Amino acid sequence: MFRKRGYEKTRIDDIVQSLEISQPTFFRYFPSKDAVLGEVGIRGFACITDHLRNELSSEAMTAEHLRRLYQELARHAEADRPLWQAVVLSGAMDPVRSPDMRQRKECALGLLQEILAQGQKRGEVSRAFPVAHLAEFMEGLYNTVVRHWAVDLTGPHKLSDRVSSAVEFFLRGVRP
Repeated sequence: MFRKRGYEKTRIDDIVQSLEISQPTFFRYFPSKDAVLGEVGIRGFACITDHLRNELSSEAMTAEHLRRLYQELARHAEADRPLWQAVVLSGAMDPVRSPDMRQRKECALGLLQEILAQGQKRGEVSRAFPVAHLAEFMEGLYNTVVRHWAVDLTGPHKLSDRVSSAVEFFLRGVRP
């Protein structure tokens, strides 16, 4: 329903009618429609974490890790834009709004830090900033680009192009 109608036009009444369940049954599992999208967010963080672990297991250079990782995430989101638009609008993956997401985000940031730390050891990434800050900067760039893409109905819609620019901007900034 979120794919078809969007976040704003999907009502709990529509969801329960579609599933042929009662509202009390719905509310037994989900306190709100945002909570439904929270489940999508949990799967989103699982996907991000899996991609990060795959990158850590390969012997690529840092730039290649980041390009592959973020392009794969962009392709995944582009393939289901209406759903990811609803996730963004609901704040379902926002660790500030959704405390359940904090641990998942910290896990993902920790893996990104490992990739960047390996890059620092190999001399591919500047040591001028702690890897914790660098990971936050890259993740902030990615999140901003995705948020703008999800709600920008008038501009270019190719997320992979926007993400590619963000990654290249980041890589230029972290060169030693």
